[in-house]
Amino acid sequence: MEFKGVCVLLGVLLLVNCSFQQTPARKKPVKKDTTKDSAIEDLQKQIDNIVQELTHLKEQQALQTVCLKGIKIHGKCFLADPVRKRYHTASEDCNSMGGVLGTPTSSNENDQLRDYIRQSIGPDEQVWLGVNDMVTEGTWMDQTGINIAYKNWDTSNSRSPQPDGGHSQNCAILSVAARGKWFDENCREEKASVCQFNIV
Repeated sequence: MEFKGVCVLLGVLLLVNCSFQQTPARKKPVKKDTTKDSAIEDLQKQIDNIVQELTHLKEQQALQTVCLKGIKIHGKCFLADPVRKRYHTASEDCNSMGGVLGTPTSSNENDQLRDYIRQSIGPDEQVWLGVNDMVTEGTWMDQTGINIAYKNWDTSNSRSPQPDGGHSQNCAILSVAARGKWFDENCREEKASVCQFNIV
């Protein structure tokens, strides 16, 4: 009788076990934790803001380094490069540092730039400016493609006032020896240059 009871008990247990295996387990509905998602999004925004601020601080530090090496004039930093290069190479080198070839926008700025070039490179130097008429002959623009308002061409020679080079001279230089006057020059000539960085 005991044996029968054990067998019945075992049979019942086997039936229960089989029924559990055949019945799929009910999954509890998973609630999305919206507060967790919101917190993660907030953290990601904070991280993005920190990265953006760090990038801005790095740019400011680099700009301060440029200003310490060069000169600050009217909210811009200028840095002279005494290495003689063609216009396009000088322009690309300025761009790679985050600047453009210098473009004075007033007589005062031009004079300060001339004095800085005299002190940093030499009294007889000529430097490339970010001014050219490559697109339309006679229409002098800065490197962003905007017509320049301020010009300081040398007009002292009545037979050949500047700019006088026609299609062969499309890039502007500032001459320290000529008291900061501008001349048009063949862009393939090799000259020193001055890079300009806007202070943000």
